[in-house]
Formats: sequence, structure tokens, C-alpha cells
Amino acid sequence: MLRAGDRVALAVSGGADSVALLRLFHFLRAELGLALSVVHFNHQLRGAESDEDEKFVTSLAEALALPLITGRADVAFAARRNHWNLEDAARRLRYQFFEDARKQNAIARLATAHTADDQAETVLARIIRGTGLAGLSAIHPVRGHIIRPLLEVRRQELREYLNSIHQQWREDGSNADTTRLRARLRSKLIPELEQNFSASIVTNLNTLAGLARDEELFWKALVESRCAEIVTTESRVQCVDAAQLLSPPSGMLKQKGDSQCSTPGDALTQRIIRKLHADAALHGGELSHNHVDRVIELARGGTNGHVLHLPGSVQLRKQFGRLIFSHSDKKSPAKPPAKAANFFCYPIDFSGNRSANIPLPELGRTFRLKVIDWPMPGRETIQEGVVLDAEQLRPPLVLRSCKPGDAYRPSGRRRPRKLSRMLMTKRIGRSERALWPVLASADRIAWADGMPPAAEFCVTQRTRTCLWICGNQG
Repeated sequence: MLRAGDRVALAVSGGADSVALLRLFHFLRAELGLALSVVHFNHQLRGAESDEDEKFVTSLAEALALPLITGRADVAFAARRNHWNLEDAARRLRYQFFEDARKQNAIARLATAHTADDQAETVLARIIRGTGLAGLSAIHPVRGHIIRPLLEVRRQELREYLNSIHQQWREDGSNADTTRLRARLRSKLIPELEQNFSASIVTNLNTLAGLARDEELFWKALVESRCAEIVTTESRVQCVDAAQLLSPPSGMLKQKGDSQCSTPGDALTQRIIRKLHADAALHGGELSHNHVDRVIELARGGTNGHVLHLPGSVQLRKQFGRLIFSHSDKKSPAKPPAKAANFFCYPIDFSGNRSANIPLPELGRTFRLKVIDWPMPGRETIQEGVVLDAEQLRPPLVLRSCKPGDAYRPSGRRRPRKLSRMLMTKRIGRSERALWPVLASADRIAWADGMPPAAEFCVTQRTRTCLWICGNQG
């Protein structure tokens, strides 16, 4: 969690747990070699009581000669405006303040005072509401710059410590509000479980959370590996082949037995979907089990062009057997690009040179064109790219994007075909078709990327020189 010399901010609310965190770190600061500061966030939820909490923390920081960073926000107003529940709004604003304070003050770590009791309550709350393995992992000891050094310590131990050093703390009256699930867990369910079921229930729930975290580390590595194989990403738009998403990787075989039972690959598919959604989301939002099921249904049998709107302003579109995850801000929808932005045209000039490199920044690709003798010497072969009869090409020679109405007669065909129809047959989406590279000779299409060349530009037995074309990434 920590290294000697770290600048550490301690999140102190004024309650017993956070005050114990402060006093423990203050006592150990020289031994650990840490530079400490205190951060306090006023949620403004309890009126004068919230202000008194802030004054208490200010006095305590001054008494210990520690720098103090404070912040405040109207959490109730933010919850109403954004349609968040109050607890979620408080957490969002508090952690945003913590992160801003950390960045502005060059703080390496920010420590919070979560205890083993908090962990047990979180695990139980998630079980009650419904959760999976990731939810059972609950509060992580380390997450990014946040550390929870008291996560294995019981709440009562901290109070005993504070009493032993005669340190006061503030009590939050809202903790006794049993209309809140966490308060009911703390005051009713956990004591009942400890007294009548297992005295070690808090320890057992903490062990469960630790085991779940270990499992999640394995799944995270597996998901990352599989995504590297089947997912392509560009500018927060992620594409995955639906069949590959639904198929387990090599070696992860389907279990024998009832065909309706889950397979090992199902769990991986669900986690990949959750990762793709999380990567595309900009404003949070979590997928429910029903959301994941809808994505799987779309992958299995959804129609081309079907769109799902998912939490976090994520749009999922099925296009020619692929699922495309992208962020869609409904408050300020992006305007469609002007036609000019969907068109490029680069002239090609071989005067004084037999080769040319044409970079296409619109596609992140570079096309290499070279005039070579034909037929090629016996030891040389064309392993990639395409060759055209250079003597049939006429100026102006340009590499441009596809235009509406483009058509030509591909090699091996008797009649011309529309390029748009050829691209659709290849399952190329509309947005990609608009920027599809085409080589035009005197306004006649000689070749389109990935397609057969036009019949009249193909090499023949009479060809003496040819144009070799190869397109690469970068």
C-alpha cells in the first residue's frame, strides 16, 4: 500500500473509524516515513451537524499540525438533479473531491477508514440486492490511488483504541436511521447472525470477499487475453465478431449433459460484454444481468442494424455479424459529418520515380504503389497486394474514397457491378463504405481495396509493365 516518502492524504469525516485512522497514521508517520495531510468533505446533508463535523476535523488537524484540505457540495441537490439515490450521490461527489485534491496536491495515496465491519455489511447488502462474483469482492484494499489499511480491523477495536488515548469523535446520527439498508444490517442483521448463527460471520464474510477478489483477478487476466484476440478498438468504438464473442476459446470445451446448461464459455462471454460496456461508458452506469442477456440475444439472432441503448450512454449496434459498442451522448448528439469530411482524393504522380507512398490519415493506412517489369523474374512473386496493367492506366490517376454510384466490371464478371453492393456482400458497414479506398484512372475505377481489379486493367500476356499496389496500417 505504501512506500517510505509517500505523500498520503487521510480521509477524515470526524467519525470514530476515520479519527482512529488519523491517530494511528500520525503515531506511525515517522516509522513509516510518510508525509501526511487530512482531507474532509462536507456533504451538507445534516445542516449544522455537518458544519460541526467540519469544525471538529479542522481543530483535530490543527492540533496534530497536519495540512487540511476541505471541500463541500450540496449532495441532496446533486442527487435530485441527476436522478441518483442519496448514498450514490454522496459517494460520487466525495470521491471526485478526493481525486481532485490528490491531483492538485501531488498526493501519492489517499487512505479511507473502511473496516472489516464495513466489508461484511457491503457483502451482505450486495447478496440481498443480487450480485455476481465481482460484487462479492466488495471493498478492495487497494484500488488505484485509494488504500484501505483498516479493512481487516473490527470497528469495536478502533473505538477501544480511541478510548485508550482519550480521543473523542463525532457520531453521525444518520447511522441510526433504520430506513437505510446499511443501518439495518449494522444494527439488526449482523448482531442476529453473530448471536444465533456464527460468531465469526464478519470474519467469514471478509474471507468470502477476499476469495472473490482472487477469482476476479484470474477472470480479469482471461478477459484481457480474449479481448486482445477478438476485439478491435478505435476512438472508443469497439467491435467484436458476434460468433467469436459467443464461442469459447480453444480448450474451453462445452460441458457434457443438458444443452440448456451454462458452458464455461458463457461466463467468459458475460465478462467480455461487461468490459466492452465499461470501456465505452463515459458517465458510469452498470449493466444488470438482464442487460447482459439482451446483448447475448442480439449477438445470437438480432437483425442487422438493430440498436440497444445501455446504461452509461452506451450504444450497441449489430452490423453484418459484428457488435459495435460506442458512447452515445443523448444530451448532445453528434451531428453527422459533412459530406466533405467523408471524402478524400490524393493524386498519384510517377514522373521521375517508379514508386509512390500515399498516406491516408483518414484511415490510418499508407498505400504503396510501384511500377515494376512484367512478367516478374522467376524468383520474385507477388505475395500481397494487387497488380494492374500500367500501360492501361491514364491520367489523372488518383487514390480516392468511394463515391455514390461507383461501379465497374470486376475481373471474371460479364457485367459491371455497383461497388456499394460489392461492399455490402463483403459485410462492410455503411460508415466504412464511405471511406473505402478506390484507385481511379481518368475517372474510371481500376481497382477497389479488397476487391478484384477491373477487367480492363488486369495483366495479360501482352503486359510489359504493371502497377503493384499494397496497403498497410500506419
